Amino acid sequence: MECKLAVSLMHDYLDNDLSEPQQLELKKHLLECADCRNYFEKLQQTDMLLFSLTHHDTRPSDDLTDRIMAMIPKPKTQKRWVNWVRNHPAITAAALFLLVMFCSTLSLWNQGNQLVVKTDELEKLVIEGKTVIIPEGQTITGDITIENGKTKVYGQVDGNLTVIDGELFQASTAHISGQVKDIDKAMDWIWYKITSLFTDVAYR
Repeated sequence: MECKLAVSLMHDYLDNDLSEPQQLELKKHLLECADCRNYFEKLQQTDMLLFSLTHHDTRPSDDLTDRIMAMIPKPKTQKRWVNWVRNHPAITAAALFLLVMFCSTLSLWNQGNQLVVKTDELEKLVIEGKTVIIPEGQTITGDITIENGKTKVYGQVDGNLTVIDGELFQASTAHISGQVKDIDKAMDWIWYKITSLFTDVAYR
């Protein structure tokens, strides 16, 4: 038997496609030909390797799958409030403005008990410690704001009088042509500050 024919029979033999007489002829040739015998052994080894690979369970284990899934970064989910802020920029800006105003005015409210007097005619007032006195017969033209002190009015005020976190006393001789505001609560004071701010901006 020629080697070429023996090689072709080897493949058929490994596929179990050879008849018994052909198997006997191939075995006889392999006993006589060392080259074909070596080739057949390598072919057998290759065939066994392929068989083991094709019949081996190559599916990943559950543990390996879990570890791989754990290493995959999870997609970032945006919080609902972030989407709401993006969809309502005007409301967000207004809310932030009010929050800043509230915090700043509240901090001013807690700054201390220092006496503050605002008027264009300060020289007409009498200040004794934390008491501001508008003397009898004296006329103050314009608005007056007094914070953290007692206010005693004996004279005349041609304007508004605002007393913040203090006490107000009006004598029988007193006359105030404008509004009198006595603010002694934090929220009232904050609202007064905000309205005053907008009033100042409007008149500038």
